[in-house]
Amino acid sequence: MKRSARKIRKKRMRRLLFWLLLILLVLLLVWPRRVRLNDLVSPEAILMDDSGEVVAEKNADTQIYPASMTKMMTVLLALENGPSLDQSVTLPEDIFPSLQEQGASMAGFQPGETATVQDLLYGAMLPSGAECCEALTREVSGSEEAFVALMNQKAAELGMTSTHFCNPTGLHDPEHVSTVRDMALLLRAALQNETFRTLLSAQRYTVQPTNLHPEGFTMASTFWRELDGTALRNGTILGGKTGYTSSAGLCLASAAQIKGKTYFLVTAGAQGNHETEPYHIEDAVNIYRQLAR
Repeated sequence: MKRSARKIRKKRMRRLLFWLLLILLVLLLVWPRRVRLNDLVSPEAILMDDSGEVVAEKNADTQIYPASMTKMMTVLLALENGPSLDQSVTLPEDIFPSLQEQGASMAGFQPGETATVQDLLYGAMLPSGAECCEALTREVSGSEEAFVALMNQKAAELGMTSTHFCNPTGLHDPEHVSTVRDMALLLRAALQNETFRTLLSAQRYTVQPTNLHPEGFTMASTFWRELDGTALRNGTILGGKTGYTSSAGLCLASAAQIKGKTYFLVTAGAQGNHETEPYHIEDAVNIYRQLAR
């Protein structure tokens, strides 16, 4: 009898241990991992999921200069309010001198060149072409002033309470400000637009022959070029929009799909420039790899 009782107790203990281990394994698989932002180079950062919940944040409400992350708003508004993608647009000659004087990033279009709206959208998102933004601005609203008013109206609709836009390119202006939290709200909203999602994920785009480029030309994404083929074990990086001015530092708004969820990561203020290591890209890979473990 004693042996039989001992066997029963051992059997129960083994069964209990099995269930405890099974529960522990399930918890490890579904319990949200803590994401560490303190070791990032970027002083401001926020990670948001597709429900809008903030997974992690660091100085998310600190005022930043959004630099070329601004172009996400310009492109979104052009998609929502502009003409069809195949509409022809001639780039005004008078937009170029000021952009060149300020050292703005350009896509490669020339004064008086005629391209499609689609060409200009890719030009704004991939090589961060300021001339594309200015041309789209006039096409949508007739003037930069009217378009900027539309930008700030849209920002208010999205709950971007700490954002004020002064131009469609993100070129430095002391009053052109935002936060990484607001930029994450913008990115999350913009990615609900399928065309915007396609633009963000594109690595390269070829402009068909134009009046000033008879053979056309190809543009490459500043984000994907720096990412250089980096992959995630349990996820996919969807794309990103880089930004930089000497006042803003290196900035990035990016998205990734990991374990069935979409995440939006915005970082800003990393000390560096186009000649240094891409600290903003490295920060994003760091965070996404933490999520994908």
